Amino acid sequence: MIRKTVGLASAAVLALGIGTAATAQAQQSTTAGQTATTAACALRLGSVTSTGAFTSRMINATSPITVGGVRGTAGVFAPNQVQHISTFTGTPLLGTLEARSGLTVQSGALYTNSFVVDGESQIDPHYPKNNLRVGGGWGNYRWIEQSVLQPANAGDPARVLLYGQRTDGITQRWVSDGGSWRITSGVGGLSTVKGIALIGRTATSETFLANTRSGALVTVTWPTKYLAAPTSKVVRGSTWQGFEQLVATKCGTSGTLLLGIDRDTRSGYLYAVGHANGGSTVIKSLGKVPLTFSDPQYFRIAPKYDVLNGG
Repeated sequence: MIRKTVGLASAAVLALGIGTAATAQAQQSTTAGQTATTAACALRLGSVTSTGAFTSRMINATSPITVGGVRGTAGVFAPNQVQHISTFTGTPLLGTLEARSGLTVQSGALYTNSFVVDGESQIDPHYPKNNLRVGGGWGNYRWIEQSVLQPANAGDPARVLLYGQRTDGITQRWVSDGGSWRITSGVGGLSTVKGIALIGRTATSETFLANTRSGALVTVTWPTKYLAAPTSKVVRGSTWQGFEQLVATKCGTSGTLLLGIDRDTRSGYLYAVGHANGGSTVIKSLGKVPLTFSDPQYFRIAPKYDVLNGG
């Protein structure tokens, strides 16, 4: 089970009020010299199909947008069992092998998942395939996300954090301390959020980009300090309510490639987002992604050394 060393009441549950923070929509600049560099940017998008297969494809920020071929791995999950899924990490091994690991919620319980695929994206039987139950009580969560800080310098501290939002709007954070998870903070006021994606990570904080039901696009910066409360800034005041999910990856030295998924129309739209700076943040629409988003779950597949400087 997940080990909770502090109760929610003592976890500094603070309201952000971002649903009412959005007022006037900030002016959007598309000046070519200000936009994030997109020529070499790409998002590695994963999905879980209704049959439980794990898929991987590249969405390239070219003009027009291009989508690489899908590579599917059958038998990773049972059919229709994955309710929520975090970012997964893909780590190259010897030859063409790749180790993949992440978190899922299945049948109301949290699981850690790991497996190794060969060059054909099939499960390599020489390595263990793990689907390990961590603990129950996750049936009332809207989403989960895992943030893995793995510095290239082995001497720098590593960090693994887990975020999850309950259906009552309370968002909680845990830190991995080896064999268990320890809760470090909780906050209210995020119930208006529809989609959320991690865009920035430092030694002392993590920054998310989120859209609300009222149409605002905001950043939420959460210090990693124990019991710390997050702060928010409005990036845009309206027009962003159509996306049920946001998926983001690094783009350029300090920008973000953002995918917004509209479940109602099964479509996705790509944006180049400059370094997050409230209403001054530059956002450039790259267009509609030539892909039908019909799988039950979508997520990002991140590299082992996952540098995020967008927030």
